[in-house]
Amino acid sequence: MVAAVTGVEPLLVGDILRSTAARVPDNVAVWHGERSITFAEAERQADALAQALLACGVERGDRVVWIAATCIDTFAVQFACAFVGAIFTPLNPKSTESELAYLLENSDPKVVMGDAGSGRTIVNEMLERRPATTLPLPEIDENDPQVMFYTSGTTGRPKGCLVSHRAQRLRTGPGAAWVEKPSVVMFPLFHMASWARILTWCLQGSAVVLIDKADAETIVREIDRHRSEVFRGIPAVWRRICEFDRSGYDLSCLRHAETGTSKVTPDLVADIREAFPQADISVAYGATESWLVCTMGPDDMERKPGAVGLPSPSVLLKQGDDGEILVKSPYLFSGYFRNEEATAAAFDKDGYFRTGDLAEIDEEGYYTIAGRAGDLIRSGGEWVSPQEVEAVLQGHPALADAAVIGVPHADWGQVVTAFVVPREGEIVTLESVREFCKSSLAPHKHPRALEIVANIPRTPTTGQVQRRKLETAS
Repeated sequence: MVAAVTGVEPLLVGDILRSTAARVPDNVAVWHGERSITFAEAERQADALAQALLACGVERGDRVVWIAATCIDTFAVQFACAFVGAIFTPLNPKSTESELAYLLENSDPKVVMGDAGSGRTIVNEMLERRPATTLPLPEIDENDPQVMFYTSGTTGRPKGCLVSHRAQRLRTGPGAAWVEKPSVVMFPLFHMASWARILTWCLQGSAVVLIDKADAETIVREIDRHRSEVFRGIPAVWRRICEFDRSGYDLSCLRHAETGTSKVTPDLVADIREAFPQADISVAYGATESWLVCTMGPDDMERKPGAVGLPSPSVLLKQGDDGEILVKSPYLFSGYFRNEEATAAAFDKDGYFRTGDLAEIDEEGYYTIAGRAGDLIRSGGEWVSPQEVEAVLQGHPALADAAVIGVPHADWGQVVTAFVVPREGEIVTLESVREFCKSSLAPHKHPRALEIVANIPRTPTTGQVQRRKLETAS
């Protein structure tokens, strides 16, 4: 008989900061412009905020919503939630009032916090609620949800994607055994991709550099300033960097150019290679629900143009009858918050997650994304529900009808494209449509292209948009 193993520590996100603050307390954890915070300072702030959350009645499993532009305070909020077992729920600060109203109702938070611009309770105000004596932290299970990222759904309403402590720790990986140079994070902090880099760099005692805007000048300046060796950017951002005048900067430090989220063309690879001849190039493909699905290393970039690589380590893949990629791994999300129907629909009978992406597989087992099985639009790493955009456009006074699809684009993967039927005598422009969307949709959901048509193809019985016909027309 094998004796039971004792003393095995659970995989908890809070222990990432705990272990690093004990090992390298004076190392900088986060840079944002001229401001920085060490790991010891970050742990103290997160501990204080955890006590404030407990004093507000936050319990294990409660949602703590965070609505803020990119800022260092987000670091403390994430780890404070991890310490008390609350579910860190970051929301897009550029969401409209109606979008936020839905997300707040859906997430049912115990506490809503944000930066000064959000009009919500800021971190310093929360810290004033700290109790005089230290309250005990709850016992947390590694399978408890740790974070909830909202992702677009096929019905037009975003769904709360729950990721457990265990899955987050496994996604973080072991990290390097040494401190690496700071890494610039181009993704906003309500996005899964930002935390994929932040948690890994935190575990190994390295700093991350937060930026307010993913423009080429800012990224190039920060890479030069911090002598960054690794940068991950979506194809559209790499395109901006390649086209930017970099003559005033020393970027010889960059050794690894990582990309993905939308199709990486051979032309873009060639441009990155020319701009950064000293750097390896790699591609990663994944999603909020699944994390990394496929990865392709530097040696395969030229010989496998357009591919996303082989299944990532510990990942099992198979294809559905229609060619859809299905994935099983220890990195998968736990389910959609209070949405058993959507959770059940996201998996097949064998527990494989349905990615919604169609793929082709070559004789060596390398995957290439061929398209989408569903209607969701993947633009610049963000998911957009066409139904959500259509619901807004249907209220435009100058439109008799409208439909939305994603049209392939070399840098963005797809762009949100609106097909509209103007009312008689009305003149409709892309600018007027985007202006109309401002009050109802976050910027990444606004149409980037407009097609004027005589009618929208719909099914005769149900009136559903026949998107395949629109794709053919485009």
